[in-house]
Parts: sequence; structure tokens; C-alpha cells
Amino acid sequence: MNDEEQHKLTIMMTEVAAKVQMLLDKQDELADNISKIKEAVYNPDRGLYARLTKLDARLEALEACKNTNSKAMWLIVSIGIGLALTTGWQAIF
Repeated sequence: MNDEEQHKLTIMMTEVAAKVQMLLDKQDELADNISKIKEAVYNPDRGLYARLTKLDARLEALEACKNTNSKAMWLIVSIGIGLALTTGWQAIF
């Protein structure tokens, strides 16, 4: 091998070493991100599942409130229609 080939080979080896180091750094970063995701999902007090359970409870309460309001609205509308019909009936006769 001549000096030029050795120089090219040295440069290529340096590039390969730099890329392998970059891969190792990215692998460590990925492992850290995965552990953060696992903590966010599976933490029983503040994790994703706990928040979903709280949201489900809030949605059920909102649906119950909506149903109650809907029943009250129908009652008010029915009473209003009944009063209007009674007033009309009394005005005619």
C-alpha cells in the first residue's frame, strides 16, 4: 500500500468511527426517551391511564348533566306549549 491509500483508509476509518459513535449516542437517547414514555404511560398516579380514567369519569358526569338538562328543557317546552294551547283555547271560547 502506498501513502495515499493509507491516508484514504485512515480517513474512512475515522468517518466510520464517528458514525458508530453517533449511532451509540442516538441509541442512548432513544433508550432514555423510551423510559420516559413508559413512565408517562404506566405511572399509576399521573400516567396516561390515570388521566384517561379521570376523563372517563368527567365525561360520564357531563353526559348525566346533559341528560338532566335535556329532560328539563323538554318539560319547559311542553309546559310552554300547553300554556299556549290553553290560552288559545280560552281566547276562542
